[in-house]
Amino acid sequence: MPGWEEGDWRDETLCQFKESNLLNSMGLEFYDLSHPWGLGQPCWPYFEDVKIERLHGMSRSGVLTQKITTVMHSGTHINAPAHVVPGTPFMDEVPLPYFFGTGVVVSIPKKKWEVITAEDLENARPQIREGDIVIVNTGWHKYYGDNRHYYAYSPGFYKEAGEWFVQKKVKMCGSDTQALDHPLGTAIGPHGTGAPHGLIPQVNIEYEQLTGRKVIEDFPEWEPCHNAILSAGICGFENVGGDIDKVTGKRVTFAAFPWRWKKGDGCIVRLVAIVDPTGNFRIETGKDND
Repeated sequence: MPGWEEGDWRDETLCQFKESNLLNSMGLEFYDLSHPWGLGQPCWPYFEDVKIERLHGMSRSGVLTQKITTVMHSGTHINAPAHVVPGTPFMDEVPLPYFFGTGVVVSIPKKKWEVITAEDLENARPQIREGDIVIVNTGWHKYYGDNRHYYAYSPGFYKEAGEWFVQKKVKMCGSDTQALDHPLGTAIGPHGTGAPHGLIPQVNIEYEQLTGRKVIEDFPEWEPCHNAILSAGICGFENVGGDIDKVTGKRVTFAAFPWRWKKGDGCIVRLVAIVDPTGNFRIETGKDND
Protein backbone atom coordinates (compact mmCIF):
# COMPACT_ATOMS: atom_id res chain seq x y z
CA MET A 1 0.00 0.00 0.00
CA PRO A 2 1.81 3.16 -1.22
CA GLY A 3 2.69 5.69 1.48
CA TRP A 4 1.65 3.36 4.28
CA GLU A 5 4.23 2.27 6.86
CA GLU A 6 3.34 -0.27 9.54
CA GLY A 7 5.63 1.42 12.08
CA ASP A 8 3.90 4.79 11.57
CA TRP A 9 0.46 3.27 12.05
CA ARG A 10 1.59 1.43 15.18
CA ASP A 11 3.16 4.55 16.70
CA GLU A 12 -0.01 6.53 16.03
CA THR A 13 -2.15 3.86 17.69
CA LEU A 14 0.08 3.75 20.75
CA CYS A 15 -0.04 7.53 20.98
CA GLN A 16 -3.85 7.40 20.96
CA PHE A 17 -3.78 5.08 23.96
CA LYS A 18 -1.38 7.30 25.89
CA GLU A 19 -3.30 10.51 25.19
CA SER A 20 -6.74 9.03 25.74
CA ASN A 21 -9.16 11.40 27.50
CA LEU A 22 -10.55 8.35 29.26
CA LEU A 23 -7.26 7.82 31.09
CA ASN A 24 -6.75 11.51 31.83
CA SER A 25 -10.27 11.91 33.21
CA MET A 26 -9.77 9.14 35.78
CA GLY A 27 -7.11 11.09 37.67
CA LEU A 28 -5.38 7.85 38.65
CA GLU A 29 -1.74 6.85 38.29
CA PHE A 30 -1.00 3.24 37.29
CA TYR A 31 2.36 1.57 37.94
CA ASP A 32 3.14 -1.80 36.39
CA LEU A 33 5.10 -3.92 38.88
CA SER A 34 5.46 -6.82 36.44
CA HIS A 35 8.49 -7.79 34.41
CA PRO A 36 8.00 -8.00 30.63
CA TRP A 37 7.09 -11.54 29.59
CA GLY A 38 7.65 -13.36 26.32
CA LEU A 39 9.98 -15.47 24.19
CA GLY A 40 13.36 -15.88 25.87
CA GLN A 41 11.71 -15.41 29.25
CA PRO A 42 14.06 -15.90 32.25
CA CYS A 43 13.10 -19.15 33.96
CA TRP A 44 13.74 -20.76 37.33
CA PRO A 45 16.72 -23.19 37.09
CA TYR A 46 14.84 -26.42 36.39
CA PHE A 47 11.83 -25.09 34.45
CA GLU A 48 11.35 -25.70 30.73
CA ASP A 49 11.75 -22.73 28.42
CA VAL A 50 8.69 -20.72 27.40
CA LYS A 51 7.56 -21.62 23.88
CA ILE A 52 5.54 -19.26 21.67
CA GLU A 53 4.36 -20.35 18.22
CA ARG A 54 2.35 -18.51 15.58
CA LEU A 55 -0.60 -20.61 14.41
CA HIS A 56 -1.81 -17.78 12.16
CA GLY A 57 0.16 -14.83 10.79
CA MET A 58 -0.94 -11.62 9.11
CA SER A 59 0.66 -12.34 5.72
CA ARG A 60 -1.16 -15.64 5.24
CA SER A 61 -4.26 -15.52 7.45
CA GLY A 62 -4.87 -11.82 7.98
CA VAL A 63 -5.01 -12.46 11.71
CA LEU A 64 -2.45 -13.19 14.40
CA THR A 65 -3.00 -16.19 16.68
CA GLN A 66 -0.30 -17.51 18.99
CA LYS A 67 0.12 -20.67 21.02
CA ILE A 68 1.94 -20.49 24.36
CA THR A 69 3.48 -23.36 26.32
CA THR A 70 4.65 -22.28 29.76
CA VAL A 71 5.00 -23.06 33.42
CA MET A 72 2.62 -20.73 35.25
CA HIS A 73 5.32 -19.93 37.81
CA SER A 74 7.09 -17.82 35.21
CA GLY A 75 7.99 -14.15 35.39
CA THR A 76 5.89 -12.07 37.78
CA HIS A 77 3.35 -14.51 39.16
CA ILE A 78 1.26 -15.50 42.15
CA ASN A 79 1.24 -18.75 44.14
CA ALA A 80 -2.00 -20.38 45.23
CA PRO A 81 -2.06 -22.16 48.62
CA ALA A 82 -2.39 -25.51 46.80
CA HIS A 83 1.04 -24.93 45.26
CA VAL A 84 2.69 -26.40 48.35
CA VAL A 85 -0.07 -27.32 50.83
CA PRO A 86 -2.36 -30.27 49.99
CA GLY A 87 -6.03 -29.72 50.70
CA THR A 88 -5.89 -25.92 50.42
CA PRO A 89 -7.50 -23.63 47.79
CA PHE A 90 -6.46 -23.64 44.15
CA MET A 91 -6.21 -20.42 42.13
CA ASP A 92 -9.86 -20.42 41.07
CA GLU A 93 -10.95 -20.98 44.67
CA VAL A 94 -9.26 -17.90 46.15
CA PRO A 95 -11.95 -15.19 46.64
CA LEU A 96 -11.66 -12.22 44.26
CA PRO A 97 -11.24 -9.56 47.01
CA TYR A 98 -7.82 -11.04 47.82
CA PHE A 99 -6.49 -9.80 44.48
CA PHE A 100 -7.43 -6.17 45.11
CA GLY A 101 -6.83 -3.85 48.03
CA THR A 102 -4.72 -1.43 50.00
CA GLY A 103 -1.10 -2.11 50.72
CA VAL A 104 2.47 -0.90 50.83
CA VAL A 105 5.71 -1.19 48.88
CA VAL A 106 8.54 -1.10 51.41
CA SER A 107 12.28 -0.76 50.89
CA ILE A 108 14.41 -3.40 52.59
CA PRO A 109 17.73 -3.35 50.69
CA LYS A 110 19.58 -6.65 50.85
CA LYS A 111 22.78 -8.08 49.41
CA LYS A 112 23.81 -11.55 48.23
CA TRP A 113 22.26 -14.33 50.35
CA GLU A 114 21.03 -11.95 53.07
CA VAL A 115 17.78 -12.85 54.85
CA ILE A 116 14.77 -10.54 55.21
CA THR A 117 13.98 -10.76 58.91
CA ALA A 118 10.89 -10.15 61.03
CA GLU A 119 12.67 -7.12 62.47
CA ASP A 120 13.16 -5.75 58.95
CA LEU A 121 9.43 -6.07 58.30
CA GLU A 122 8.44 -4.61 61.66
CA ASN A 123 10.62 -1.53 61.10
CA ALA A 124 9.62 -1.02 57.45
CA ARG A 125 7.91 2.20 56.43
CA PRO A 126 5.16 2.88 55.58
CA GLN A 127 4.14 0.68 58.50
CA ILE A 128 2.68 -2.68 57.49
CA ARG A 129 -0.89 -3.06 58.75
CA GLU A 130 -3.22 -5.99 59.19
CA GLY A 131 -4.99 -6.71 55.91
CA ASP A 132 -2.30 -5.10 53.76
CA ILE A 133 -0.92 -6.42 50.51
CA VAL A 134 2.83 -6.13 51.11
CA ILE A 135 5.55 -5.93 48.47
CA VAL A 136 9.21 -5.81 49.55
CA ASN A 137 11.75 -4.05 47.35
CA THR A 138 15.21 -5.47 48.09
CA GLY A 139 16.75 -3.91 44.99
CA TRP A 140 17.27 -7.36 43.46
CA HIS A 141 14.83 -6.76 40.58
CA LYS A 142 17.64 -4.84 38.86
CA TYR A 143 19.39 -8.18 38.23
CA TYR A 144 16.35 -9.91 36.74
CA GLY A 145 17.38 -12.02 33.77
CA ASP A 146 18.69 -15.40 32.70
CA ASN A 147 21.62 -15.35 35.10
CA ARG A 148 22.83 -17.13 38.21
CA HIS A 149 23.21 -13.87 40.14
CA TYR A 150 19.44 -13.27 40.15
CA TYR A 151 18.30 -16.81 40.83
CA ALA A 152 21.00 -18.37 43.01
CA TYR A 153 22.54 -15.44 44.91
CA SER A 154 19.44 -13.45 45.81
CA PRO A 155 18.32 -12.47 49.31
CA GLY A 156 14.92 -13.60 50.48
CA PHE A 157 12.33 -14.46 53.10
CA TYR A 158 12.73 -17.48 55.32
CA LYS A 159 10.79 -19.03 58.20
CA GLU A 160 10.85 -15.99 60.48
CA ALA A 161 9.45 -13.64 57.83
CA GLY A 162 6.75 -16.12 56.86
CA GLU A 163 5.61 -16.48 60.45
CA TRP A 164 5.62 -12.69 60.84
CA PHE A 165 3.32 -12.24 57.83
CA VAL A 166 0.91 -14.78 59.31
CA GLN A 167 0.95 -13.16 62.75
CA LYS A 168 0.40 -9.73 61.16
CA LYS A 169 -2.55 -11.12 59.17
CA VAL A 170 -1.57 -9.51 55.87
CA LYS A 171 -3.73 -10.22 52.83
CA MET A 172 -0.88 -11.03 50.42
CA CYS A 173 2.87 -10.56 50.25
CA GLY A 174 5.73 -10.75 47.78
CA SER A 175 9.13 -9.48 46.78
CA ASP A 176 11.38 -8.61 43.86
CA THR A 177 13.32 -11.87 44.20
CA GLN A 178 13.24 -15.31 42.60
CA ALA A 179 10.84 -16.90 45.08
CA LEU A 180 8.98 -16.45 48.35
CA ASP A 181 11.89 -18.22 50.06
CA HIS A 182 15.60 -17.59 50.15
CA PRO A 183 17.22 -19.52 47.24
CA LEU A 184 19.17 -21.74 49.65
CA GLY A 185 15.86 -22.69 51.26
CA THR A 186 14.55 -23.92 47.89
CA ALA A 187 15.59 -26.78 45.62
CA ILE A 188 18.59 -24.67 44.61
CA GLY A 189 19.78 -25.62 48.08
CA PRO A 190 19.88 -29.20 49.40
CA HIS A 191 16.09 -29.57 49.55
CA GLY A 192 13.24 -31.29 47.73
CA THR A 193 14.01 -32.11 44.12
CA GLY A 194 17.49 -30.66 44.62
CA ALA A 195 18.47 -32.87 47.55
CA PRO A 196 21.08 -33.63 48.67
CA HIS A 197 23.39 -31.40 46.60
CA GLY A 198 21.01 -28.78 45.21
CA LEU A 199 20.02 -28.04 41.62
CA ILE A 200 23.18 -25.95 41.30
CA PRO A 201 25.74 -27.84 43.45
CA GLN A 202 28.47 -25.24 42.88
CA VAL A 203 26.36 -22.64 44.69
CA ASN A 204 26.14 -24.77 47.81
CA ILE A 205 29.89 -25.44 47.69
CA GLU A 206 30.54 -21.72 47.33
CA TYR A 207 28.37 -20.94 50.38
CA GLU A 208 30.31 -23.43 52.49
CA GLN A 209 33.65 -22.02 51.34
CA LEU A 210 32.51 -18.47 52.06
CA THR A 211 30.91 -19.05 55.48
CA GLY A 212 32.59 -22.20 56.77
CA ARG A 213 29.11 -23.71 57.30
CA LYS A 214 26.97 -26.06 55.25
CA VAL A 215 23.80 -24.68 53.70
CA ILE A 216 21.68 -27.22 55.56
CA GLU A 217 22.91 -25.79 58.86
CA ASP A 218 21.73 -22.25 58.12
CA PHE A 219 18.71 -23.20 55.99
CA PRO A 220 17.50 -26.50 57.48
CA GLU A 221 13.89 -26.26 56.25
CA TRP A 222 12.55 -26.48 52.72
CA GLU A 223 10.54 -23.38 51.75
CA PRO A 224 9.28 -22.52 55.25
CA CYS A 225 7.98 -19.10 54.16
CA HIS A 226 5.93 -20.70 51.38
CA ASN A 227 4.48 -23.16 53.84
CA ALA A 228 3.76 -20.61 56.57
CA ILE A 229 1.90 -18.06 54.45
CA LEU A 230 0.15 -20.42 52.04
CA SER A 231 -1.07 -22.59 54.93
CA ALA A 232 -2.67 -19.44 56.34
CA GLY A 233 -4.35 -18.55 53.04
CA ILE A 234 -1.90 -15.74 52.21
CA CYS A 235 -1.02 -15.92 48.51
CA GLY A 236 2.42 -14.73 47.45
CA PHE A 237 3.93 -12.81 44.52
CA GLU A 238 7.34 -13.68 43.09
CA ASN A 239 9.61 -11.80 40.64
CA VAL A 240 8.03 -8.40 41.21
CA GLY A 241 9.70 -5.65 39.18
CA GLY A 242 8.76 -3.08 36.55
CA ASP A 243 8.03 0.31 38.10
CA ILE A 244 8.50 -0.90 41.68
CA ASP A 245 11.03 1.85 42.50
CA LYS A 246 8.50 4.56 41.60
CA VAL A 247 6.08 3.48 44.34
CA THR A 248 8.52 2.22 46.96
CA GLY A 249 7.87 3.90 50.29
CA LYS A 250 4.24 4.54 49.39
CA ARG A 251 0.83 3.27 50.42
CA VAL A 252 -1.04 2.26 47.26
CA THR A 253 -3.97 0.23 45.95
CA PHE A 254 -3.04 -3.07 44.30
CA ALA A 255 -4.79 -5.07 41.60
CA ALA A 256 -3.57 -8.43 40.27
CA PHE A 257 -6.22 -10.83 39.00
CA PRO A 258 -5.09 -14.31 37.86
CA TRP A 259 -6.89 -16.53 35.39
CA ARG A 260 -9.93 -18.42 36.64
CA TRP A 261 -7.87 -21.56 36.16
CA LYS A 262 -9.59 -24.61 37.59
CA LYS A 263 -7.20 -26.44 39.95
CA GLY A 264 -4.48 -23.89 39.19
CA ASP A 265 -1.44 -23.94 41.48
CA GLY A 266 -0.34 -20.44 40.45
CA CYS A 267 -0.65 -17.92 37.65
CA ILE A 268 1.28 -15.31 35.71
CA VAL A 269 -0.17 -11.91 36.67
CA ARG A 270 0.15 -8.24 35.83
CA LEU A 271 0.63 -6.71 39.26
CA VAL A 272 -0.46 -3.06 39.24
CA ALA A 273 -0.10 -0.37 41.92
CA ILE A 274 -2.66 2.45 41.69
CA VAL A 275 -2.39 5.90 43.25
CA ASP A 276 -5.10 8.59 43.36
CA PRO A 277 -3.31 11.95 43.92
CA THR A 278 -6.58 13.92 43.94
CA GLY A 279 -8.54 11.58 46.17
CA ASN A 280 -11.57 12.13 43.94
CA PHE A 281 -11.87 8.74 42.28
CA ARG A 282 -14.71 6.54 43.46
CA ILE A 283 -15.92 3.02 42.92
CA GLU A 284 -19.46 2.91 41.55
CA THR A 285 -22.23 2.05 44.00
CA GLY A 286 -23.96 -0.41 41.69
CA LYS A 287 -27.12 1.69 41.70
CA ASP A 288 -28.70 3.50 38.77
CA ASN A 289 -28.53 7.16 39.79
CA ASP A 290 -29.97 8.53 36.53
